[in-house]
Amino acid sequence: MAGNNVSHANNRTRRCFLPNLHSHRFWVESENRFVKLKVSAAGMRLIDKNGIDAVLADLRKRGEKV
Repeated sequence: MAGNNVSHANNRTRRCFLPNLHSHRFWVESENRFVKLKVSAAGMRLIDKNGIDAVLADLRKRGEKV
């Protein structure tokens, strides 16, 4: 997504809105190991809601490396 930085003098310059990404280790009890994922803050909330096992199963079904 793109937009403008607007200064006090109302000068406008283009900018990008980037996702809030974090590199985070998640403990997977079923595999007895840590999995390191680069996820957004919304992704972390999704993992808290659905569980890491469900999210990993969905990632593997889409063919993404985990």
